[in-house]
Amino acid sequence: MNQAVNANLFTRLFDGLDDPSRLAIETHDGQRISYGDLIARAGQMANVLVARGVKPGDRVAAQTEKSVSGLVLYLATVRAGGVYLPLNTAYTLNELDYFIGDAEPTVVVCDPSKAEGIGALAAKVGAKVETLDASGKGSLTEAADKAETAFTTVPRAADDLAAILYTSGTTGRSKGAMLSHDNLASNSLTLIDFWRFTKDDVLIHALPIYHTHGLFVASNVTLFSRASMIFLPKLDPDLIINLMARATVLMGVPTFYTRLLQNPRLSKETTSHMRLFISGSAPLLADTHREWFARTGHAVLERYGMTETNMNTSNPYEGERVPGAVGFPLPGVSVRVTDPETAKELARDEIGMIEVKGPNVFKGYWRMPEKTRSEFRDDGFFITGDLGKIDSQGYVHIVGRGKDLVISGGFNVYPKEIESEIDAMPGVVESAVIGVPHADFGEGVTAVVVRQPGADVSEAGVLKGLDGRLAKFKMPKRVFVVDELPRNTMGKVQKNVLRDQYKDIYTK
Repeated sequence: MNQAVNANLFTRLFDGLDDPSRLAIETHDGQRISYGDLIARAGQMANVLVARGVKPGDRVAAQTEKSVSGLVLYLATVRAGGVYLPLNTAYTLNELDYFIGDAEPTVVVCDPSKAEGIGALAAKVGAKVETLDASGKGSLTEAADKAETAFTTVPRAADDLAAILYTSGTTGRSKGAMLSHDNLASNSLTLIDFWRFTKDDVLIHALPIYHTHGLFVASNVTLFSRASMIFLPKLDPDLIINLMARATVLMGVPTFYTRLLQNPRLSKETTSHMRLFISGSAPLLADTHREWFARTGHAVLERYGMTETNMNTSNPYEGERVPGAVGFPLPGVSVRVTDPETAKELARDEIGMIEVKGPNVFKGYWRMPEKTRSEFRDDGFFITGDLGKIDSQGYVHIVGRGKDLVISGGFNVYPKEIESEIDAMPGVVESAVIGVPHADFGEGVTAVVVRQPGADVSEAGVLKGLDGRLAKFKMPKRVFVVDELPRNTMGKVQKNVLRDQYKDIYTK
């Protein structure tokens, strides 16, 4: 078999489609898009991208609200041999300047209201700008509507890049995780088998499509299995409960489950048609897991993934789904726990660094070869930065992070970036940004700020100073002004002490 001809993710997604009229997507406002429609629309949009100069390996960046056209853009980019670069809709121009400058896309797609500001950034790298609004309309779809549906999918090798997703770290700026066609395809096919997806499934898709969970897991798994999805612009608990009567699966972040639990209509009866509830992107509190089971009779299936690796582990479809655990390594994925200092593998129930290896693991960080080398062991295992253990039954537990990283609402938040903004404010000596447990967001971003003696520094003032400088999900939910930060004998700020001190502020 010629790998180069057969490895394009688009080819693999739709190869062997026996019924083009089969429903692929239903929108909240009643649109029905068949598999054949989706392929045709991807062909039209791929023709537009090529006309705008996109060649195999070129990046296509997109900061757009969720729409079917936004999903088509992803498919069209991959079909044209391009590399898809989704950007969180909350990113400010200040943040986008870095991503666009680093990735050097050929085309940038954005909301019409942001075209002027983003256009100036795109011009620096010679990128063309197209628009797409929340309803899926804009210059991109206007051009696509006039284009041919026929398009010869560009051959790609298994290791060729399909996407770059920027992720936060503990030092330096965000890093672009490079994901290949095979990274995405292999992980989706594994999940279909592990989670028992079939063409009869109907997924309630209420996740955003600019990160791994909503774009790759939810969308790719649905399309590979020939199932259908009900495409919602965002979380709407009442609407989701209404839809459960004709759906079978919900994928969500912990916020979904805490908000649904607040709805008095949630019950065993309203969830009786559903077969599976999946949670990820942030830790699901064990209390939430137990309350969900008590109310619905369903045990939420929690899994563990990363931007760099897609999905690594999952609680079992059949068998006990342990509250607070993220299950077993997926087939084909190896997980081990090592001593962070010596890299020696640890015994069961010992806490250390989680490392993973498998076809799901990314190719490295975009234009950061040294950083890439430092994150991999010589035998190919990726050092996740997450601290955890494997218990006596083989379940993986995540207990914390070795990297100074906060995950809030499923989004990676890089503390140093926020600290740099706060430290530059008048009257501020220094700051420390931490994540502490939060029922809705997994972790709440929290800033602890030291002010100069006599300086007028307040929570309200700090938040006002950050407004517009950072994406909303990076904004601290609370700011505490203190006289000094706790330090160890080497002078390093002890964030573990701060996390312990403020651990109950969102849960009381």
